[in-house]
Amino acid sequence: MGVLYGYYAAADDEDAARAIVREDEQPFGTGYDELVVKGIDPMVDLLPAETLITGRPADEVKADPRHGALIAMVGEGEAVSVSLTDGFRDALAAFDRRLLDDVAVGWVASGDFHSPPDPSDLAGFLRALADLADRAEVRGRRLYCWICP
Repeated sequence: MGVLYGYYAAADDEDAARAIVREDEQPFGTGYDELVVKGIDPMVDLLPAETLITGRPADEVKADPRHGALIAMVGEGEAVSVSLTDGFRDALAAFDRRLLDDVAVGWVASGDFHSPPDPSDLAGFLRALADLADRAEVRGRRLYCWICP
């Protein structure tokens, strides 16, 4: 089936942990504003897009304490939740949606994918993620990603 990635917004780290550490036996992310995709890891695959959108060098993004910080884990790694940087949320929310096609082309050109995806698919993902970032920013929420192998 492949690894699933659920990008979502939560009020804070404690709230974000509840998206995967559940007592109600509901699927991960239930009740959260989320976007579920396959194959776009927030720490590796998304890094080139974050650098293109924020203008921050990759080393600076990686040094940000919110970049991929472990928020919660189920069992021995059946699922984990990690944080995205606030700078990425803010830049993505403010980013001109008309330029996301260009970002997707640059992202594919980064060569970080095992098999290059269609830029239009990545642009669609970026638009949905930008909309999520916009809603999160307006509501004072942060962005996270749950990962379920």
